[in-house]
Amino acid sequence: MSHPQFTSLADLRETLAEQSFDRPPAIVANAHITGVSVARALAAHDVPVVALDRVGDGAAPPSEAVVAAGEVTFPLDDPDGFRKDVASVADVLDHEPVAFPCMDEWVHAFAETEPDGVRLPFAKQDVIADVLDKESLYATAEELEVPYPETYRLSEVDLEVAAERLGFPLVVKPARKREFEELLGTNVVEVADREEFHEVVAEARDAGVRVMAQEKVPVATGEDRSLASYRSPDGDVLSVVGNARVRYPQGYGTSCVVDTVEDPELEARARSVLEDSGYYGISEAEFVYDSDREEYVLLDVNTRPWKWISMPVEAGANLPYAAYADAVGLEYEPSEPRDARWLSLPDYLSLLASSPSFPDVLSTDEWTALLSGEFESSRGLTTGVYRPSDPGPALQILETEFGGPDYYCSC
Repeated sequence: MSHPQFTSLADLRETLAEQSFDRPPAIVANAHITGVSVARALAAHDVPVVALDRVGDGAAPPSEAVVAAGEVTFPLDDPDGFRKDVASVADVLDHEPVAFPCMDEWVHAFAETEPDGVRLPFAKQDVIADVLDKESLYATAEELEVPYPETYRLSEVDLEVAAERLGFPLVVKPARKREFEELLGTNVVEVADREEFHEVVAEARDAGVRVMAQEKVPVATGEDRSLASYRSPDGDVLSVVGNARVRYPQGYGTSCVVDTVEDPELEARARSVLEDSGYYGISEAEFVYDSDREEYVLLDVNTRPWKWISMPVEAGANLPYAAYADAVGLEYEPSEPRDARWLSLPDYLSLLASSPSFPDVLSTDEWTALLSGEFESSRGLTTGVYRPSDPGPALQILETEFGGPDYYCSC
């Protein structure tokens, strides 16, 4: 159900025109789980946050961290309409806002259309496109000797040759994730035999989507790691390494428990890729542990905030505010690094309910802190949505789960 705070564009502009802010607001788009986490990180430093989306069913509009929320044209439907809508929001504000896109299509929309009066705290579109394009990303990784899965560009290598070298099952991945996802409803397809392989590749080629064949990595469950970072335009890096200890469904699903870990080698490799690409801004460099090679291999780099962005904030590295501060000319001093755990409570409860034999990784003290709300005033544990002091987002998730309209988000 769309929250009452989520309004039409006209009403949003009227609401904002009546308000005065003592600092530049932030724009968060889209306005779901990642969006509410970014909003809370910024609101902790008294940054006013405006949430934009095509619908009002996301988790962010009812948050106390959001001062106003409203509808804009979906960029995939009408990029120029999106640009005009966002520029019209910026036009009624006292200061130029700072944009925080939270899904790939919104990143591309802001970077490609560059709405008037909006500050973009990330690299230009050509740099982003190269990082998100896996052909380009893996070429960079190869030059830097950063391990990545055995991969063949099917524009250069015959399907039969790729199949012979990789064996089955193998996975078919796109060079650019969103195009493939629109075509097949997923960003990776595992194929079991030659017939299935040829069918998927033919469908992609008919749609003009570049694809690659990649080995099915023998992934060590519970060992996935990512470098969560903000890289400034000057090249300074604020970062935390996170371990996706638990996923739902197990092995390949969405992260539901993420812990801080120390991994200097992985951190150095991820930083080298970002530096070589020229990318600055918030990003997540994703690695999985290859059990056969006995080392981490690079899968992907996301040039935006992601679902567990509040974990580095809890660990002392507020990546959204670091990006905001650079964009508006302020100083940000991160806190002393500390261990942190992030939890997606709905996903974790679903896992426990569906897999009775799964060993609970939360301690009694952590469960007590969650249920009492004490985790909000202590250090070391944070959540994706659930916070008793800001109940609106969790209520919105519950309404969606129990009969409300589905909200599509890859997070």
